[in-house]
Amino acid sequence: MPETPFAPVILGNEPGSFPHGVLTERHPAIIRRVRAAFPYGPGQHRALDELLESCAGGTVEPLPADAPDRAAWHAWGLAEYAGRSWFDVPWLWSESYFYRRLLEAVGYFGAGAWGAIDPFRPFKRAELDAPETDRELSALDDLRELPERERGRALLHGSLWGNRADLGFRISAVGAEAREPAPALVADDSERLWSLLPPGGAATLVLVADNAGRELVPDLLLIAHLLAGDRIARAVLHVKPYPYYVSDATTADVIDALERVRAAPGAAGDHGRLLWSAMADGRLTVRAHPFSCAPLPYARMPGELRAEFAAATLTVLKGDLNYRRLVGDRMWPPTTPFATATGYFPGPVAALRTLKSQVVTGLSAATEESLVAAEGQRWRTDGTHALIQVSRSAPAAS
Repeated sequence: MPETPFAPVILGNEPGSFPHGVLTERHPAIIRRVRAAFPYGPGQHRALDELLESCAGGTVEPLPADAPDRAAWHAWGLAEYAGRSWFDVPWLWSESYFYRRLLEAVGYFGAGAWGAIDPFRPFKRAELDAPETDRELSALDDLRELPERERGRALLHGSLWGNRADLGFRISAVGAEAREPAPALVADDSERLWSLLPPGGAATLVLVADNAGRELVPDLLLIAHLLAGDRIARAVLHVKPYPYYVSDATTADVIDALERVRAAPGAAGDHGRLLWSAMADGRLTVRAHPFSCAPLPYARMPGELRAEFAAATLTVLKGDLNYRRLVGDRMWPPTTPFATATGYFPGPVAALRTLKSQVVTGLSAATEESLVAAEGQRWRTDGTHALIQVSRSAPAAS
């Protein structure tokens, strides 16, 4: 493996930086939004106020002694970080712990009436029920007459762009990317991805989902296409075991999305019924591993999860947060090879990711230069660029 310069872990303590803005602006805004979405009682309002005050300049506080996941969070770093500023611990950790504390504040883990009530569900449902979802589902009818290769490409791009899936269903003109001074797709290993899933095989695909709603729908449609086209025999869909990062998908969100697709007319409904049947006969399985909500990179995944990824023909990680966890939430030089940053992964792995944070690897020097020349550093975080990256190799057995 080629040597890589040391890449520091990203913190949130630099004023004006993207992580600092998330901690000081986005998190308080999320608290206010959640507060307004439900008729919470006085105790929940007090707890939300305390969390808001803590975000403004307080320190990381421990979980209650009876928290069901207290031992796990201590193993994940809480014992080390409690009492320190939110800004002086790894950004991935502080961002993740914020959502865990938000769930605590609204009573999600309690035994009362608000237990297991997803505080983000109204936002997820509103997006899933939006008219744009109908338009994106109806676009499947336009793909029916296309060759399988082009249908697959359209659905792969739909999954890639997530809630901009309407862009993904378009078949872009050949060579369009090359003509743009700062290409929307900054890395494209899609041919390598397809080569790992040839027709007629017995492949197992593991897809680690990102967001619910209009991002999860194209993920499910891509799985349906791969099952119907005999490119995979089985799919395992990893989701979060509890609500996380506002819109991350849980099992309940999978069911909502499946019902939405199954009820649609035309090709979308056919895909939905195929997926429903696949869940019944085991060709599609939903998993919610506790590590999916861990504030840690996948390099520290537990053994049973490593074994599952090792057994898969291909593991696809969706979205920005999963990318940060896959390569490590570090300030890598953008030209660091993707295979270098993921060399620990136990099997072939792919990333489908829209760029919404500073971390990126695997770019050519020419691509990085064109992006910086056109946009400064905005290209890293504004969600207008994306990548498809694949690493085939697994580490040798020790």
